[in-house]
Amino acid sequence: MKKSGFDGLPVDALWALYEQVSGKLEAKMIAEQKVLEGRLAALKISSAAKHQERTSERRPYPPVLAKFRNPDDPSQTWAGRGRQPHWFMSQLRSGRAVDDLRIQRAAE
Repeated sequence: MKKSGFDGLPVDALWALYEQVSGKLEAKMIAEQKVLEGRLAALKISSAAKHQERTSERRPYPPVLAKFRNPDDPSQTWAGRGRQPHWFMSQLRSGRAVDDLRIQRAAE
Protein backbone atom coordinates (compact mmCIF):
# COMPACT_ATOMS: atom_id res chain seq x y z
CA MET A 1 0.00 0.00 0.00
CA LYS A 2 1.27 3.45 -0.90
CA LYS A 3 2.19 5.70 2.05
CA SER A 4 0.74 9.17 2.10
CA GLY A 5 2.93 12.20 2.63
CA PHE A 6 0.90 13.26 5.65
CA ASP A 7 2.88 11.19 8.15
CA GLY A 8 5.93 13.42 7.91
CA LEU A 9 4.08 16.75 8.10
CA PRO A 10 4.04 18.74 11.34
CA VAL A 11 0.74 19.35 13.13
CA ASP A 12 0.61 23.02 12.10
CA ALA A 13 0.93 22.12 8.40
CA LEU A 14 -1.72 19.41 8.72
CA TRP A 15 -4.05 21.87 10.47
CA ALA A 16 -3.55 24.47 7.73
CA LEU A 17 -4.28 21.81 5.09
CA TYR A 18 -7.43 20.80 6.99
CA GLU A 19 -8.66 24.41 7.05
CA GLN A 20 -8.01 24.78 3.30
CA VAL A 21 -9.94 21.61 2.50
CA SER A 22 -12.78 22.63 4.85
CA GLY A 23 -13.00 26.05 3.22
CA LYS A 24 -13.14 24.56 -0.28
CA LEU A 25 -15.78 22.03 0.79
CA GLU A 26 -17.88 24.74 2.42
CA ALA A 27 -17.73 26.94 -0.69
CA LYS A 28 -18.73 24.06 -2.96
CA MET A 29 -21.58 23.04 -0.65
CA ILE A 30 -22.91 26.61 -0.51
CA ALA A 31 -22.77 26.89 -4.32
CA GLU A 32 -24.58 23.57 -4.73
CA GLN A 33 -27.17 24.58 -2.12
CA LYS A 34 -27.91 27.81 -4.05
CA VAL A 35 -28.37 25.84 -7.26
CA LEU A 36 -30.74 23.39 -5.55
CA GLU A 37 -32.71 26.19 -3.87
CA GLY A 38 -33.11 27.88 -7.26
CA ARG A 39 -34.43 24.66 -8.78
CA LEU A 40 -36.79 24.17 -5.85
CA ALA A 41 -38.12 27.73 -6.18
CA ALA A 42 -38.72 27.14 -9.90
CA LEU A 43 -40.59 23.92 -9.13
CA LYS A 44 -42.73 25.67 -6.51
CA ILE A 45 -43.62 28.45 -8.95
CA SER A 46 -44.54 26.02 -11.73
CA SER A 47 -46.50 23.84 -9.32
CA ALA A 48 -48.41 26.84 -7.98
CA ALA A 49 -49.17 27.98 -11.53
CA LYS A 50 -50.49 24.55 -12.47
CA HIS A 51 -52.60 24.42 -9.32
CA GLN A 52 -53.94 27.92 -10.08
CA GLU A 53 -54.87 26.83 -13.62
CA ARG A 54 -56.74 23.79 -12.35
CA THR A 55 -58.67 25.51 -9.58
CA SER A 56 -59.34 28.85 -11.23
CA GLU A 57 -62.63 27.76 -12.76
CA ARG A 58 -65.17 25.39 -11.34
CA ARG A 59 -66.87 23.04 -13.73
CA PRO A 60 -70.52 23.98 -14.28
CA TYR A 61 -72.95 21.36 -13.08
CA PRO A 62 -76.49 21.05 -14.39
CA PRO A 63 -79.28 21.68 -11.89
CA VAL A 64 -80.54 18.54 -10.17
CA LEU A 65 -84.28 18.04 -10.16
CA ALA A 66 -86.05 16.97 -6.99
CA LYS A 67 -87.15 13.33 -6.94
CA PHE A 68 -88.98 13.16 -3.61
CA ARG A 69 -91.54 15.45 -1.97
CA ASN A 70 -92.89 15.54 1.58
CA PRO A 71 -96.67 14.91 1.33
CA ASP A 72 -97.28 16.83 4.57
CA ASP A 73 -95.31 19.89 3.40
CA PRO A 74 -94.92 20.04 -0.42
CA SER A 75 -92.27 22.77 -0.16
CA GLN A 76 -89.84 20.18 1.24
CA THR A 77 -88.16 18.26 -1.57
CA TRP A 78 -85.09 16.09 -1.93
CA ALA A 79 -83.07 15.22 -5.03
CA GLY A 80 -81.98 11.84 -3.69
CA ARG A 81 -78.37 12.90 -3.20
CA GLY A 82 -76.51 13.14 0.06
CA ARG A 83 -78.01 12.39 3.46
CA GLN A 84 -81.68 11.66 3.71
CA PRO A 85 -83.62 14.58 5.18
CA HIS A 86 -85.38 14.16 8.52
CA TRP A 87 -88.83 14.38 6.96
CA PHE A 88 -87.93 11.57 4.53
CA MET A 89 -86.75 9.25 7.32
CA SER A 90 -89.79 10.02 9.49
CA GLN A 91 -92.14 9.27 6.57
CA LEU A 92 -90.39 5.91 6.02
CA ARG A 93 -90.63 5.11 9.74
CA SER A 94 -94.33 5.93 9.73
CA GLY A 95 -94.91 3.19 7.14
CA ARG A 96 -94.81 4.98 3.81
CA ALA A 97 -92.90 3.44 0.92
CA VAL A 98 -90.18 5.25 -1.00
CA ASP A 99 -92.39 5.18 -4.12
CA ASP A 100 -95.13 7.01 -2.20
CA LEU A 101 -92.77 9.95 -1.72
CA ARG A 102 -91.48 9.98 -5.31
CA ILE A 103 -92.45 12.93 -7.50
CA GLN A 104 -94.38 11.72 -10.55
CA ARG A 105 -93.08 13.20 -13.81
CA ALA A 106 -95.22 13.35 -16.94
CA ALA A 107 -92.36 12.18 -19.21
CA GLU A 108 -91.51 9.09 -17.14
